[in-house]
Amino acid sequence: MHFGLLRKYFRVISLVENTLSCLGPRNSINPARITQRKLILESSVNLLCFPQNQAVNRRKMSNQSARKVCIIGSGNWGSAIARIVGVNAKKYPEFEDEVSMWVFEEMVNGKKLTETINTTHINEKYLPGHILPDNVVAIPDVAEAAKGARLLIFVLPHQFVPKVCESLKGKIDPDTIAISLIKGVHIKDKGLELISEMISSYLGGVPCHVLMGANLAPEVAAEKFCETTIGCKDKEKGILLKKLFEVDYFRVVVVEDENTVELCGALKNIVAVGAGIIDGLKLGDNTKAAIIRLGLMEMVSFAETFYKNVDKATFLESCGVADLITTCYGGRNRRVAEAFVVTGKTIEELEKEMLNGQKLQGPQTAFEVHQMLKAKNLLDQYPLFTAIYNICYEGLPATKLIESLHDHPEHMFESKKSGARL
Repeated sequence: MHFGLLRKYFRVISLVENTLSCLGPRNSINPARITQRKLILESSVNLLCFPQNQAVNRRKMSNQSARKVCIIGSGNWGSAIARIVGVNAKKYPEFEDEVSMWVFEEMVNGKKLTETINTTHINEKYLPGHILPDNVVAIPDVAEAAKGARLLIFVLPHQFVPKVCESLKGKIDPDTIAISLIKGVHIKDKGLELISEMISSYLGGVPCHVLMGANLAPEVAAEKFCETTIGCKDKEKGILLKKLFEVDYFRVVVVEDENTVELCGALKNIVAVGAGIIDGLKLGDNTKAAIIRLGLMEMVSFAETFYKNVDKATFLESCGVADLITTCYGGRNRRVAEAFVVTGKTIEELEKEMLNGQKLQGPQTAFEVHQMLKAKNLLDQYPLFTAIYNICYEGLPATKLIESLHDHPEHMFESKKSGARL
């Protein structure tokens, strides 16, 4: 044994013996005395053997600005991210130790899901086999979960955001920071609204940043190396968010181009539906690669059409081409779309059969994007997005997908000199 450890061990023994001698005979059966002995022993060992933990705790106690973190959502992605956030909240003094997680209450194997999570620290329904940190506490009421929190992580299907945010109206500290891990968009009377914009609007204007990337939840939970992108215009807050989310196997790049980061996360799910249809039709890798490329070009065009100051370099981050490729080969939208072609069942039927209560984002986003393009008379500029919508909602046979792309704008060459199309 190392001499330093030996000295530390004897210091612990000496301290404990001297202190416990003040509490009376060792064979005392007074419960209060027993409890005191136990607490003294534990604190003495922690103090001398793990001084780094004491240093973190002292910093937390002296740091009155430490933020309580609340995760709003507990599906497989929410639970996977809770494994990271729980560890970092304990590690860094900028955050309170306890992380609350809002869980939509349901019965799983005869028990309430919140009770199962809080006793076994496993989300048996959405992320079985992976232990959550013991400082992550499941709470069934969203307002109660968010009470006192000054850093909110939104990670739930985008169609549920309005109802959840309505429950939080007027109950959020104005100093709160929000971050959305939600991949989708919302269409309202005035046009396109990003989910981060919707959250900010509901919560009285609190800033809402975004995190998107090639992050399949089961692989993140298994601690397989990956990258992600945080979109945050505020440098100081970007550093704080990077600290909360980054670990050795989950590396974070922060960029200022928030809108493009979020649009990438939403639009790639439409393309993934197309990739799944190609797989269902067994058309091969060349065709699938073409779908991915054309989909990427429509994503770039959509972003530049509806938002200013789009940085094309953002599409080369994890939120862009990396997430697009991952989703087109391994995501749920691809899997369900393939089954849609093979089985002939409806999207709704397959969602219930294959997703264990989770929601599919691709078709819903295709619907919302279609409404926006139709209103702006731009459908002919986005033949892939339009075809996916028509297959999912208007009964267009999946076999017509490729035919719909024959006259894609990307296949038209316009001479810079003459302007003639070839």
